[in-house]
Order: sequence, then C-alpha cells, then structure tokens
Amino acid sequence: MKKVTSVFWISLFISIVFVIWGAWAPHNLDLVSSSIQSFLTDKFGWLYILSVAIFLIYSIYLIFSPYGKMKLGKQDDRPEYSRLTWFAMLFSAGMGIGIIFWGSAEPLVHFASPPQAEPETQEAAIKALRYSVFHWGLQTWGIYTIIALSIAYFKFRRGVTGVISATFQPLLGDKVNGSIGKLIDIIAVFATIFGVATSLGLGASQIGGGLAFVTDIENTMTTKFIIIIIVTVLFMISAWSGISRGIKYLSNLNIILAVVLLLLTIVIGPTRYILDTFLSTTFSYIKHLPKDSFAINPANSEYKQWIKDWTIFYWAWFIAWSPFVGTFIARISKGRTIREFISGVLFIPTLFCILWFVVFGGGSLYQELEGINTGLTELANEEALFGMLSSLPFGTVTTILAVLLIGTFFITSADSATFVLGMQTTNGSLNPPNTVKLSWGIIQAATASVLLASGGLGALQTASIISAFPFIFILLIMIVSLNKALREDLQKYNH
Repeated sequence: MKKVTSVFWISLFISIVFVIWGAWAPHNLDLVSSSIQSFLTDKFGWLYILSVAIFLIYSIYLIFSPYGKMKLGKQDDRPEYSRLTWFAMLFSAGMGIGIIFWGSAEPLVHFASPPQAEPETQEAAIKALRYSVFHWGLQTWGIYTIIALSIAYFKFRRGVTGVISATFQPLLGDKVNGSIGKLIDIIAVFATIFGVATSLGLGASQIGGGLAFVTDIENTMTTKFIIIIIVTVLFMISAWSGISRGIKYLSNLNIILAVVLLLLTIVIGPTRYILDTFLSTTFSYIKHLPKDSFAINPANSEYKQWIKDWTIFYWAWFIAWSPFVGTFIARISKGRTIREFISGVLFIPTLFCILWFVVFGGGSLYQELEGINTGLTELANEEALFGMLSSLPFGTVTTILAVLLIGTFFITSADSATFVLGMQTTNGSLNPPNTVKLSWGIIQAATASVLLASGGLGALQTASIISAFPFIFILLIMIVSLNKALREDLQKYNH
C-alpha cells in the first residue's frame, strides 16, 4: 500500500481501538458517549442550528453571485456524467437509507407526539409533514453543497489534491501539508465513519423489520449482524469494481427502484390526498422555513427537548455524513458551473424528498386519520413503512420492493463511503487501492455493529452528534477559505 499516508494509519489505529472498546465494554461505551452527547446538545445545540442556517444562506448567495458562472474545472471542461446519472449518484450517496427508514416513521412520530399541537389530530398531521420535510430539505443539502463545492473547486480548478485539508490552502498555505492538515483529514475520516455507521445500523434494522413482515424471521440483534455481514460483502464487491461501474450502475438502479415504488404507491394509495398534500406541504415548508431554521432556544420546554431529539440530531448526522457525501459529489461534478452545481444539489433532491415524505409519510397519516390502519403509530420505527404498505393493494409486492431498495441504498452508501475514505487517506487519489477500501469497509461494518450492540439506534444517533461537533468548525472556516479563493480567481477570470 504505497499510496497510503499517515492519516490512514493513525485513523485506522484509533478506529480499531474504538471497535475493541465497543466489543469489550459496550455498556461503558454507551455511558461515556451518552454523557458527551448530553453535554454537547445542552451547551452547543445553538451552534448546530446556527451553522446549518449559515451553510444554506451562503449556498443560495453563490447561485446569484458573480461566482455562479465559474466552472468546477477549466473553462472547456465538460461534465463526465449525464444530468440523470449525476443526480442518481449524488442522491444515492446523500440520502440513501435514511429517507427510506424515516419516510413513514418520522411523520408518524410527530403525529403521535407533536411539540406544538394536539396529538393525532389534523393539525398534528400537517405539522408532522412540515417538520419531516424541514429535516430532509434545503438545510441538509446546504451542508453537502458547502463541502462538495469546496473540494470540487480546489481539485478541478486549482489542481490541488482531493483531500479536505487542501481546501484550506488559501488560508494556511503550505501548512495544509503539515500536522494541521493531517488533523483536519483525521477529523473528516472519523466523522465519515460514524455518519455512515449510523446509516448502516438503520439499514440493517429496517431490512430486518421488512423480513419480519414477509417471513418468520425475527428482527433480533443476531439478524441485524448477519444482514451487516452479507451487505458488507456485497458493497465491497461493488467498491472493488470502481466508481464508473459498480457505484454508477447501482446508483441508477436505486433511482429506478425508488421511482417505481413511489409511483406504485401513489397509484394504489390515496392519490388525490397525496397530490393535494404535496402542494400544501411545499408551501407550508417554504412559509415556515425562516422561523424553523432559527428555532434555537424556544421558551416551550417540550419544544426545546424536541429540537434536541430531532433537529440537532439530524443536523449532526448530516454534518457527520458531509465529508463522505461532499467528497463523492465533488468527484462526479467536474465541468459544471457553480450555479448549475448548487441549483442541482440544493433543489432537485429537496423536491424529491418532499414528494417522498408526502407519499409515504402522508400515506401513513391518511391511514391513521381515516381509521384504515390505526396501529401504525405503535409500530417500531423500522417497521412503519412496511405497516403502511401492508394496508395497500399488492402490499407484499411493495414490501419486497422496499426491502430491495433499502438493500441497494445500503450498498451504494457504503461502497461510496469506502471509496471516499480511501481517497481521503491516500492523499486524494481518485483510484485508491482496493486493500485500503477493504480496510475501511470492514471498519465501517464493525463500527455499526458495536454501536448497535452498545445502545441500538440511540447509540447510532449519539455517535453522529459527537463526531459532527469538531467538523462544524472545519465547515465554517472552509466557507472563508472558499470565498477568498473565489474572489481571487474571479479577478483573474475577468481580466
């Protein structure tokens, strides 16, 4: 492994120590990590919320700024992938398992326990969809936009290495090649590992829930471990084949399966209700976006706790995901203008997310409100989607399709992450060695397993919040560095 850097060995060593800790003393791991998480959410919850708002505002500013016409690359560079394939790949990496897991579950949770409405009422249903869309909409993609744009710009326009520390070159100069740069890259590696491990844990839990719905297999911890092992083998095969083969083809398959499941559910579900709700939810989301974005410290204690449990968790999870998603999106975006890039990354996935939550979350709420299936709110989160589908015509068919979709999203998220971790620990190599990708694939699977064993889904959420905290500062400083580079290059471009 001649290409690996010290970042690889240091990160690998610490990761192995963490996995051993989780395997040897899972309850101690859960206790320590939960204490750290409580401290961060109590003292710095405002920082997660304010930072994510800044990321979105700056992204929108760049669309309308003079920088929008500049390319991610040389002026004659053309995009490597078609828009459809590009969208499929960025969406598969950026959302994946999470949106499948929470598509039905989150609106149902907010419907049963809303922070600012009477439970299980029409008002609660309306707010449940708005809150869900808020958590998966523009803010999420604003986080990804900042880091992906920075990496792509510096990599393809300035010709630096594709590691995250290289984006600080305008501020740090040659120091990015020293200990400061290595520290930045190590933090990025750990944020990626825990962010992806959260998704792998959610995916294993939901596949187990789906199998329990259509077979006699119980969704036990052993079942989840077996699922993780099987999918790890599959995503390593995909990662071994490279980005232009396995990842590309599976990403396209993801979109096909997702669209088929979406359209089928619209047709066999409450079609008129879904279409009406799509419009009303979209307008409600836009109307309340400024207020929801800055709900930092409300007087209502119940609402304040809800923000900690949901909004801060999500922002932390997506920040933890951002080194992986950002690096991957950057890798596939050469040749696009900044305006095209941001518009595509921000708005298209957001619209798709709104539609997804309206179809599956709205469909679930409709069944509850109309008395068709009043037990949905009592199901475990990983079973909510399958409970909703079981009440529709062709329920078994759609359930099997959903399990397949979760499996392919599982694979594409994980193999994309192994590629990115390989890239970040081989000084930005666009084709990291397979041995490096294999090492990170095993670490990701082991991390997801020990987190599930130590505290289930709660431990997964805790890991995301902790790993995201130091990376917030990296993203904020990254904006300053990118803005300086854009200002310098625009002057050269105009001359």
